[in-house]
Amino acid sequence: MTRMENRTDPRNPRSRSVLPSPSVIEISPGASPSFPRREDVASKENLSETRRRESRIALLAGVPESQMVVFGPKDAKHTVTVFTDVDCAYCRKLHSEMAKYNELGIRVRYLFYPRTGPDTESWEKAVAVWCSTNRNDALTRAKKGESLKVAKCNPNPVARDYELGHQVGLRGTPAIVLANGDLLAGYLPPAMLAKRLDEVKTGENKLAEAR
Repeated sequence: MTRMENRTDPRNPRSRSVLPSPSVIEISPGASPSFPRREDVASKENLSETRRRESRIALLAGVPESQMVVFGPKDAKHTVTVFTDVDCAYCRKLHSEMAKYNELGIRVRYLFYPRTGPDTESWEKAVAVWCSTNRNDALTRAKKGESLKVAKCNPNPVARDYELGHQVGLRGTPAIVLANGDLLAGYLPPAMLAKRLDEVKTGENKLAEAR
């Protein structure tokens, strides 16, 4: 194991430690409860966030779309994955604007994240949506407050999705994961999300050209 050289100044709440690579520094957040982050000095890249993005991409890649509730065509300009709670007010607002998201070229893949956890009403609603013959219609109806009279089915992916949400780093819903692994916490109106997605795509294209 390579020994880290400690150059931390306890008097500085954002002190730095030099890691084994001379081009990488670790910035301690001081009193902040968040984890230290690592930066590449030359590129100013937040390596910790880069690793988190890569981890989210890998985790979501392990879930086939057949185990999601998907709104939008496969050839859409953008695809996002949204962790949703049937009873979450802003999740319902996002879903009520689905036609606009799709119109702007955004395809939405839903995973379930009932915030109240197992054995709760929101959890059972998520299970009922999944066990419905037409899951897209069932999710729309459930988000409008309709009661779904559906027999529970097993297996269902609700527990898997819920655990995946924890692994991804969710703190609430809706949570939008972009194709590049970025995690957007909360609701974004269709036009704002489309703008963000276009900006990410432009940045990726410029990076590819630079290489």
